[in-house]
Amino acid sequence: MNTLIKTALLSGLAAIAVASPAAAQQRPAAAAPAGIVAPGVAVANLEAVVANSAAFKTAQVQRPVTYKAQYDQAEARRNQIGAQLKPLVDKFQADRAAAVPNTASLQAQAQTIQQIQDAGNAELQKMLEPVAMSEAYVQEQINEKLVQAVTNAMTKSKITLLLNPQALIKADNSYNLNQAILNELNTLLPTAQLVPPAGWVPREEREARAAAAPPGAVGRPAGPAPEGR
Repeated sequence: MNTLIKTALLSGLAAIAVASPAAAQQRPAAAAPAGIVAPGVAVANLEAVVANSAAFKTAQVQRPVTYKAQYDQAEARRNQIGAQLKPLVDKFQADRAAAVPNTASLQAQAQTIQQIQDAGNAELQKMLEPVAMSEAYVQEQINEKLVQAVTNAMTKSKITLLLNPQALIKADNSYNLNQAILNELNTLLPTAQLVPPAGWVPREEREARAAAAPPGAVGRPAGPAPEGR
């Protein structure tokens, strides 16, 4: 989640950072909002804002129901893989505990176990791919509105400098802008679409395809972006 949020906010928050000092110079100094000790300064944990947003929480509740078939299929297959691996692992551990372990045999057994685990993980990942796509789709919709939510909250609270908690050693809670941003985000996006439209791929993949396409080439559409884009 952290990488997705930072990517989505990079251009938007950069614009805010550049514009805010100039805007502050053009208007008279205003009284600090209630609870803010240093006028114009606040702290916000955007990951926490997203995780507590109505759209994210609702999607987390809806997804296990909508994708129950995929979850059940993956769980059944996971149990099968576990049952397949158990006797192999038991034998490996027993052979390793022998007075004179057969190193070559142990290496071969370990390789077999690793191959089964890797193949199983790849299979499970494929089964749960629709779930991962749903998570990415919801995240992208939230990111689409997050920059505007940050901007709105900063404007209403007369904030010109917004800091990440990781950049601070310590700050009083009165500087926290999380709730103000969360309120704006919930207003802009009360709920998100859970199921991506046919052909949709995450923004990172769309951008990678566009960058790899020859100049002037017309590629196949990668599916519509979330509403509001």
